[in-house]
Amino acid sequence: MIGKRLTGLLVDKGYKVIILSRHAHPIHTEQQNMTERITYAKWDLIGQTIDKNAIAQADHIIHLAGAGVADQRWSKQRKQEIADSRTQSSALIVKALAEIPNKVKTVISMSAIGWYGPDTEKTKHAGFTEDAPADTAFLGETCRAWEASIEPVTQLGKRLVKLRTGIVLSNEGGAFVEFMKPIRSGIAAIFGNGKQIVSWIHIDDLCRMFIHALETETVNGVYNAVAPHPVTNRSLTIALAKRLRGKFFVPAHIPAFVLKMILGEMSIEVLKSAKISCRKIQLTGFNFLYTTFESAIGNLLQK
Repeated sequence: MIGKRLTGLLVDKGYKVIILSRHAHPIHTEQQNMTERITYAKWDLIGQTIDKNAIAQADHIIHLAGAGVADQRWSKQRKQEIADSRTQSSALIVKALAEIPNKVKTVISMSAIGWYGPDTEKTKHAGFTEDAPADTAFLGETCRAWEASIEPVTQLGKRLVKLRTGIVLSNEGGAFVEFMKPIRSGIAAIFGNGKQIVSWIHIDDLCRMFIHALETETVNGVYNAVAPHPVTNRSLTIALAKRLRGKFFVPAHIPAFVLKMILGEMSIEVLKSAKISCRKIQLTGFNFLYTTFESAIGNLLQK
């Protein structure tokens, strides 16, 4: 989802994009019309192989790979797949840059706000900043290993940027589409007590942030990729319901124990409140197009 939108924005700015794929052929039919600027190259995480020409041609690498965190219940096997898909892909990039002659200047790696634990009294006001330690829960440990696995590129002389991404709002999939499903049936489903803070970002702002990191040489290290104004789960749900249904919806709290039955361990993240600060990326000169949830959903619903 993110790679598709990011590719479009990069091509619009005149970049040539090589998409690393397990299949090495076009996946998105609407992108086939831009074949002169988009090519595909093959990589294999299990075999730890990668197209040498792709690495040799690249000026920058943007690393988005990783199994979907919310796609399935977190069985022991699925949790291992979530973690391995991230660290093994990072390891392959590090190996390729160490072994293949290249001109890569920058590596930008996605991470996630799952790095952070639940809010404290301090973070409820100021928000988590990038220097906070990783949480000890599954997602915190996964993000810690994910970021550590790409860190060796700095020893190869590459500028490394890691973007800890919040809930991405997009019409193409992810959380936003899931939020809308019960609302379209007239039910505004509020998780638990609804007071938990959700740190989100519009997909266009996220992709613009990747490009900002690519083009701004002073951007280095870890940054939170979230919008300036996080919202509570309840206010998010009600705002979306009003835009979609007017007055014709019923707010319904889904108790925490029901979410635990449905989602298992993943319910911890759904019910967790985490206010995240974006001040550090703003200080680099990045400006958001969508600073409020209302402006973000207004744009998405127009489309």
